[in-house]
Amino acid sequence: MEIAIIGLPFSGKTTIFNAATRGAAQVAGYSSAARPNIGVAKVPDLRLSTLSEMYRPEKTTHAEVTFIDLPAAPDGLGQTKGISGEYLNRIQSADALVIAARAFEDPSVPDGGDGVDAFRDIETMLYELAFADLEILERRLNRIEQNNKGARGGDRDAMLREKSLISRLKEGLEGGAPIRNQALSREEARRVNEFQFLTAKPVIVVVNAGEEQMDEASAIMDRLESEVATDGVLCSTLFGKLEMELSEIDPEDEEEFRESLGAGESGLDRMVRLSYAALDQITFFTCGPKDVRAWTVTRGDDAVKAAGRIHTDMARGFIRAEVVTYGNLVECGSESEARSRGVLKQEGKTYTVEDGDVIHFLFNV
Repeated sequence: MEIAIIGLPFSGKTTIFNAATRGAAQVAGYSSAARPNIGVAKVPDLRLSTLSEMYRPEKTTHAEVTFIDLPAAPDGLGQTKGISGEYLNRIQSADALVIAARAFEDPSVPDGGDGVDAFRDIETMLYELAFADLEILERRLNRIEQNNKGARGGDRDAMLREKSLISRLKEGLEGGAPIRNQALSREEARRVNEFQFLTAKPVIVVVNAGEEQMDEASAIMDRLESEVATDGVLCSTLFGKLEMELSEIDPEDEEEFRESLGAGESGLDRMVRLSYAALDQITFFTCGPKDVRAWTVTRGDDAVKAAGRIHTDMARGFIRAEVVTYGNLVECGSESEARSRGVLKQEGKTYTVEDGDVIHFLFNV
């Protein structure tokens, strides 16, 4: 999964990126001409460590989340200039968006002359996403009008159906309803996905606070939950600079510092957890002497889709899946014991994968 981090200038996007990926991207002088920072966060999972101890594989492979720290839009954001061009393309390709909003006070970091107001900036960014989608909808409606003049029969009917859908989406957006919250049929949702609308994507709003604001964290979260959080919009506070600094030290020392400061879970853990929740992802495992590996699928996916995450040939030639839950496998101590106790099951194509399943796929191509 790919998560794009966006925000107004000086919101601390790159600081959050570094905290989430344990990266060391330059946080100062990040110009609009710069390339995006791309980092991969390995998903922490104690279950993977336990399985590795059980199987003793040649390697252990974590699930991963890719974070993309986008440079500032060439024309700026929050200045009614919109999102377009290459910047729009980069955002559209992401599976979910992180909106970074500045709450920290720092005289050395410009605030645009309007002071620091995280909630004002969040509202601005959400409007920018909506405006970008409205422009796409307007252009599509104009194109349909032009093409419809010479269309006949089935082509004309298809255009009229699309026009009805686009007009409904536009009306909803203008009324304040992002596309992700609008009621769509399965076919309409498939069509909408082709456009990669920004307001159709899950959003994670992260208020980037200063260490001196730790006592305000609960109040900030309460306001986020009441004013910002909705279906498809998750919220969190993050002490970006502190988290970035803690991520740069030895893990054992980090744990001690974190405990003494009352800093809670790490920035990496929090951003990964939020990413999983935003995209409704779960983890399954494949285990063997060569590799013990964690994989992600969307909650509700069947065994064939899970097999396809590993290789398309597995999905195409799927025969069956041998499945045991993580808890049962650990209790039994081995696959052979799990099989003898009857807790390792033979499942078909329609089996719904559950979080923590350990799966061996049988296939033939």
